[in-house]
Amino acid sequence: MWRTDTYWFDVAVVMTFLMLGQLFLGRFSEYQPRSRRLLKSVVGVALLIGLAVSAGRGWMYVLLGVMLGAILVVHGWLLPKKGVNGWTMEPRDQYYRIMGLDSSGRRGGRTSEG
Repeated sequence: MWRTDTYWFDVAVVMTFLMLGQLFLGRFSEYQPRSRRLLKSVVGVALLIGLAVSAGRGWMYVLLGVMLGAILVVHGWLLPKKGVNGWTMEPRDQYYRIMGLDSSGRRGGRTSEG
């Protein structure tokens, strides 16, 4: 029936979290080109599965949990602390300002003086 002792199961778990992340939080990276988002996903899956192969599946799941915890901290505490809704990215101009983007979501919103 279900075999959870294969790396394909680990790939499925990681891809499920990536899919849920894009579904619920994808609007936070809509300013990035699709190619960059795809590359980040491929590299993330490769690193996590590489960790499972080299250090063990337990460490991969620990790292996955740490990453999920970091996402919850950023979207549930840090962004609201800075005046941005962690689910809706509103007000958008404030979010773009935090990310160093201009009002259209392009790089270059921050100016460096000095």
